Amino acid sequence: MARKSAGILMYRWAADVLLVMLVHPGGPFWIRRDLSSWSIPKGEYGDDEEAEAAARREFAEETGQQPNGILLPLGALRQRTGKLITAFALEGDLDVEKLQSNIFEMEWPPRSGHIQSFPEIDRAAWFQMADAHKKIVAGQRPFLSRLERLLAARA
Repeated sequence: MARKSAGILMYRWAADVLLVMLVHPGGPFWIRRDLSSWSIPKGEYGDDEEAEAAARREFAEETGQQPNGILLPLGALRQRTGKLITAFALEGDLDVEKLQSNIFEMEWPPRSGHIQSFPEIDRAAWFQMADAHKKIVAGQRPFLSRLERLLAARA
């Protein structure tokens, strides 16, 4: 069975400009990567959990802040790895300076025997849509377009 992941694409308006909040993965593999490496806050979940509940849980774990409000479905996307990501949109105003991500441990450097701790997310930022399309991983780009269509339909 394919792995499942769920996440939240938070958005806000600055004057008439749509901004989205993306997160950058922590750890040594991502430290020097920028373009096509940012993501929506998301994480895996099992058959015993609903996608919306998992998205809220993962958002809180990765940002340290609760995602309050009504989630708008953005659908699902199958990644090249086979993982299925379900995303939701949420209007909000997360303070990216107060990011508090959970921590993971891994052996680093490889085969060194040393275990180091790294934040799952090392930073978050608000982006205008043109920049977000460059920053987000390719497999999640359609979520940005879906958000724009959803908001245009609601206007």
